[in-house]
Amino acid sequence: MSIRVLLVDDHALARNGLRMVLDAEPDIEVVGEAANGRQAIHSVARLHPDVVLMDVRMPELDGISATREIAGGDARVLILTTFDLDEYVYDALAAGASGFLLKDVGPEQLSEGIRVVASGDALLAPTVTRRLIDELVSARRVAPTTPPELAELTPREREVLQLVAQGHSNQEIAEVLVVEETTVKTHVSRLLAKLGLRDRVQAVIFAYEAGLVGT
Repeated sequence: MSIRVLLVDDHALARNGLRMVLDAEPDIEVVGEAANGRQAIHSVARLHPDVVLMDVRMPELDGISATREIAGGDARVLILTTFDLDEYVYDALAAGASGFLLKDVGPEQLSEGIRVVASGDALLAPTVTRRLIDELVSARRVAPTTPPELAELTPREREVLQLVAQGHSNQEIAEVLVVEETTVKTHVSRLLAKLGLRDRVQAVIFAYEAGLVGT
């Protein structure tokens, strides 16, 4: 069964380029396009995509506002960003985006990123995570607090959460902790459930707001 993708970008040339790349993938189907956030919201309701590939800066309604409207449903939002220019990245994550792809990403990374998000995981490349960390720390949006939910985590789960927040993949965490990757996946699933978080993106935000890392 194909992954249904909606392309959202105010530049037709960009949408055409994305469509050409994704049309070559047998397991990905581009079901529609939108030129701004308002169109994206209507298209999601009409086309029921699995993944929305969302630009940030668009006329009428920007990608962050659109993400806030879309993320509560079944579709998962993958943000396309230049990052250096998009100062509202943190807000997009808080709005419910499932991750980021840089606009200069290669075709294989684009396709794989969509598959990752469609599978229910979050996409945070280490370089993007590093920039997010810098954004959180420099902006000091909130003073670190210790959420009561942290007490529910075991020492190992807390350790895994810190490594997730630093942008490490499950495989990298397994190497650091000298355990099987399946064990790491179990820890991640359990800590997300205990903290009431949807995915790794929310785990990163939680960890930094709680002062676990980056302070």
